[in-house]
Amino acid sequence: MSVQQEAGVDGEALEVWIDQDLCTGDGICAQYAPEVFELDIDGLAYVKGAGDELLQAPGATTPVPLPLLTDVVDSAKECPGECIHVRRVSDRAEVYGPDAE
Repeated sequence: MSVQQEAGVDGEALEVWIDQDLCTGDGICAQYAPEVFELDIDGLAYVKGAGDELLQAPGATTPVPLPLLTDVVDSAKECPGECIHVRRVSDRAEVYGPDAE
């Protein structure tokens, strides 16, 4: 079963955000998906927007590119701080992360 099928998100747009209040700065996310995540000078992880800019506003989201979905999901599953949230854009329902059902 694919990651998309597992989450019931076939063809649906997803976005990801990080709760910096819970981030432990381990950098696992940046190792799995450096195109999406990066550690800043403050030692915390952030999502990256267009042009690789760090999105540092609280709750900032970035789209999850389909080719990187598995890497982003693995980041959420392995994150020791449980601070990575992946949700559907259409209804903002979390499909991976600490609040996923």
